[in-house]
Amino acid sequence: MASNNEKLLDTVGQAFRAELPEFSSMDEYLDFLIPKVRPWGEDLREEKHYVNRAWLEFQDDDQFHDIVLHFFNEEGEYLRSENGDVSTGHWRYLESANKFLIDHGDTELYDLAYMDKNFFILKKHGEQERFGKAKYFVLAHEPLAKKLEWRDLMDLLYNTFRSNNQFYFVLALIVLFVVALILILSVG
Repeated sequence: MASNNEKLLDTVGQAFRAELPEFSSMDEYLDFLIPKVRPWGEDLREEKHYVNRAWLEFQDDDQFHDIVLHFFNEEGEYLRSENGDVSTGHWRYLESANKFLIDHGDTELYDLAYMDKNFFILKKHGEQERFGKAKYFVLAHEPLAKKLEWRDLMDLLYNTFRSNNQFYFVLALIVLFVVALILILSVG
């Protein structure tokens, strides 16, 4: 079992690693990335982060070339635009369970995986891998994501982790420097 110091060094090392490790699927990338970025994410109860915004859907299927936009409007209205063809439904935040429902013909239950101003990533409840389905429902804010491929999106999510960890690493170095300076000045 790795010690806490080894884990800390590994985390710091990952923050400065030039590239994201390579995986074969978006689910594998997200399994790796979500635990790293989750501390900086928002919560479903903060509807201002996802309501009345255009969210572009991403899949890692090479046959998926559609432009699918999702809108979670006020009062639970859900709009889905697939290549400009719009269909309607409803969404609902289940506060007591911290879950998210989307009703678009079939009603689906999700847990929040990660959300910030650029990402709205939901994890479908249950074991989707058993059925050969993607376990994550990946949405990115349309103005940012409309020219990206799914792997570019994973790099962008990884940058969230790196930039936050680098900030804390630099802050820790400054604190250590100040403490060392105080100790040196107090001895002299």
